[in-house]
Amino acid sequence: MYENKADMQRYKRVQWQRLALLVVVMAACWLCFRLFSSILLPFVVAAGLAYFLDPLVERLDDLGISRPYGTLLVLLAFGVAVLLFILLLYPVIAAQASSFISNIPTYIQTVQADFASLMRNLQHRLPYQLRTKLQDLASNQADTLVTYAGKAASNIIGSGFAVVNVLTLLIVTPVVTFYFLRDWPSIIRHVDSWLPRPYEGLIRAQAVEINKILSAWIRGQAICCLALAAIYAIGLTVIGLDLGLIVGLTAGILSFIPYVGTLLGGITAMLLALSQNQGWHGVIAVLIVFAVGQGLNDYIIQPRFLGDRVGLSAVWVIFALFAGGAAFGFLGIMLAVPVTATLGVLTRFWLRRYLLSPLYLDAPPE
Repeated sequence: MYENKADMQRYKRVQWQRLALLVVVMAACWLCFRLFSSILLPFVVAAGLAYFLDPLVERLDDLGISRPYGTLLVLLAFGVAVLLFILLLYPVIAAQASSFISNIPTYIQTVQADFASLMRNLQHRLPYQLRTKLQDLASNQADTLVTYAGKAASNIIGSGFAVVNVLTLLIVTPVVTFYFLRDWPSIIRHVDSWLPRPYEGLIRAQAVEINKILSAWIRGQAICCLALAAIYAIGLTVIGLDLGLIVGLTAGILSFIPYVGTLLGGITAMLLALSQNQGWHGVIAVLIVFAVGQGLNDYIIQPRFLGDRVGLSAVWVIFALFAGGAAFGFLGIMLAVPVTATLGVLTRFWLRRYLLSPLYLDAPPE
C-alpha cells in the first residue's frame, strides 16, 4: 500500500486530476462538434480515407517508396478508379434518368388507374358507412398530405445542400487526405507520447483492439456493400426495370445500415414495377432479385469478409447510425460506427475489470 498518509493523498489528488482532465476533453470534443459540425465533414471524410488507405501506403513504404511519394501514388490511383467508375456508369444512369423523366406522365396515369380500380373493388366489398368515412377522410386529408410532402421535399433538398457541399468536398478533402496520409505515423507517435506513462500499455492494448474491430468492419462492410450493389443493379437491369441500375446501386450503398438498404431498394423497385405496368410478375421478379442478394450476403459474402472479427451487432450499428444522425446529422452518421466500436471495447474492458474486482467477488459483511 502507501508508505504514509501524504502518498495516499497525493495519489487521490492525481486520480481526481485525471478524471477532471478526461471530463474537460470530452466536453471540449462535444462542444466542437456542436459548434463546427457544418464544416467538419471534409476533414472527417479525409481522416476516414486516410485510415482506409494507410495500409497501401505502408506497403509502398516497405518496398522503398518514401511516404510522400507513396501517398501521392495511392491518392492518384484511388482518384482514377473513382473517376473511371463514374465515367463508365454515367451514360447508363443518364439514359435511365432521362427515360424515367420522359415517362413520368405515363407512370402517374398508370398509378391513378390502378388506384381507381383498387378503390372500386373496395367499394363493392366494404359496408356503406365505412366506405363513406374513408372517402371523407381521403378528401379531408389530401391537401394536408400534399402540403406535407412538398415541405418535406423542400427541407430535404435544402438540408442536402447545407450539409453536403460538393464543391468543398471535392477541393478540401483530397488536400487534407494527402496531409493525413503523409503524416499518419507522426500523428500516431505524437498521440502515443501524450499517454499517461503508468497506463500507456493498457491504453495501447485497448487502441489495438479498437483498430482491429474498426478496420475489419469498415473494409469488410465496404466489400459487402459493393457486392450487393453489383448484384442488385445487374439483377434489376436483367428483369427490365427502368432505373434498375440506379435503384440497385443505391440499395447496395445504403446496405452499410443493415437491412435498411435492401428494404428501401426493394420497396422502391416494387413501386416502379407496378408503375411501369409490369404487374405482379414484375413485383415477384424484384422480390427474387433482392431475396437472392440478401441470401448471398448473409450466407456467403458477410461470413467470408466479416465473419466473427467484428464485435458490432446489427442492432447496435442501426441504433448508433440513427442516434448519430439525430445528434449531428450526416457527420454523426459517419462517426457513429467508430464511436460505437470504441465504446464497445471500453465497455467490455471495464466489465472484465468489474468481474475480477472485490465489488463483484467479495461477500457482503455480516
